[in-house]
Amino acid sequence: MRKPTRPREVGRGEKVLPGVWRLRLPLPWPGVPHCNAWALAAGDGIVLVDTGMHEPGSLDHLERALDQVGLGLELVRLLVCTHAHTDHCGQAAAIVERAGCELWIHPRHEHFTATPADKEASLERRLEVARQSGVPEAPLRRWAEQRKGDRLGASGALAPDRDLLPGVIVETDLGEWTVHETPGHAPSHVCLHQAERRILLSGDHLLGRVSLYFDYGYTPDPVGEFLRSLDAVEGLDARLALSGHGRPFTDVSAHIEANRALVAERLATVRTQISGEPRTAYELGPVIYGEGFRPELAGWLMTKLLCYLTHLEATGAARRLAGDPERWSATARL
Repeated sequence: MRKPTRPREVGRGEKVLPGVWRLRLPLPWPGVPHCNAWALAAGDGIVLVDTGMHEPGSLDHLERALDQVGLGLELVRLLVCTHAHTDHCGQAAAIVERAGCELWIHPRHEHFTATPADKEASLERRLEVARQSGVPEAPLRRWAEQRKGDRLGASGALAPDRDLLPGVIVETDLGEWTVHETPGHAPSHVCLHQAERRILLSGDHLLGRVSLYFDYGYTPDPVGEFLRSLDAVEGLDARLALSGHGRPFTDVSAHIEANRALVAERLATVRTQISGEPRTAYELGPVIYGEGFRPELAGWLMTKLLCYLTHLEATGAARRLAGDPERWSATARL
């Protein structure tokens, strides 16, 4: 007998602080039912931070959330995206068209723009990485067929009006928000900081629960970048985080430490598993993640595994053994 499916969420809006509203927007992904966009009061309108994913009806959910807090798309004076993942910038083109506002995003967004530009080439690249990682051909082909029908999650091409880089200031009624580069989760990731109020718009760099993800293949060492980004955010001494998923939280330093601890735990586990016989990344999946390594999550988990292995290689703790497929082995560290 089929288990009942969980009903999809709908857009919801709530006031968090004077001049700050959380817009909770539904997502179609297993285990990730929603994401947050944030509305910040700015003169006669708002700055909108992040957009939600584009799919049929998604703009209606955003408008519903805005309406619940007395706002509307016509009030968006500026759209800022913390990073170029579909759940954070997917509706950017539609919002810019409707509101007539500018879009600001970090220039390292090729991990997003490459797929819409050439979806077939992007899929082939992912297939080749998977083959090299030891994924058997039969499940790989099934996965590829499923991906061919995927929507891109974007309402149109990204056309930024300004690069969101350190030195850029986002003006709101709460004061100035400074831009801080925090790559790791994505090459394009930034956090916004309001120093006087000690508020951090953390995107997916810090979440309400500790959950890791890194984009693979666009930078040499995403895990190392993420750890350095944790150091950078720690130096801001924020006391309230408004994140890309989940509720706002105040124990920012504890979240930073928890992320460091989970990365260290994952790296130690991976290194232990390649200390004997060399293994492919695919062979590591069920060992590291157990029953969680199921078809609908395997691609996501494999991406993280490859990033852990790449970091171990970058720090001299592992080596990549060429072959078809390639395998990984721990090195003897002095």
